[in-house]
Amino acid sequence: MNATHSDDLAWFCVRTQTKREHIAAEHLRKLEGIEVFCPRMRYRKATRRGTVWWIEPLFPGYLLAKFNRAESERTVTYCQGVRGLVRFGLEIPSVPESFVLTLRDEIGNRGTPGEEMFTVAPAIECGDEVEVATGPLAGSRGVVLAILPATERVKILMDFLGQPHAIDMDLFSILLPRRPTP
Repeated sequence: MNATHSDDLAWFCVRTQTKREHIAAEHLRKLEGIEVFCPRMRYRKATRRGTVWWIEPLFPGYLLAKFNRAESERTVTYCQGVRGLVRFGLEIPSVPESFVLTLRDEIGNRGTPGEEMFTVAPAIECGDEVEVATGPLAGSRGVVLAILPATERVKILMDFLGQPHAIDMDLFSILLPRRPTP
């Protein structure tokens, strides 16, 4: 039988209200016969208030829900925080179970067991050219000499007053280099 048949349990992409993915997920989880997958990532970011932890959905504006479409489409569609199911014309495609399982495994290996949240660490290497984002040296550029993960600091070689100087900086006060996507 086809996985997109309306009588089968299948995963569907659910469109949520802006910045309310977690609210929609919680309400959907309370409904019988509906499984929800709403992965979120946690990362640190430099702001004017200092370094803060941010939590954002992996798929902003969307979550995945497994349910019997014939029985629960209306209930899901009108649930608090939900805008509707993702459609292509009149067709509502299902999401392959293998995709959801692979994504769950990947997040489970990187995150807290039993949760859909994982922490993202900045990717930086020795030799990367970076720019200072905050403080009196904001806008200055330098090259990473060393990464000190235990203290969340990096040593940067900067040209200051015509002389090269190695300066220790907070890892979250620098702008990381953009890497080409493979």
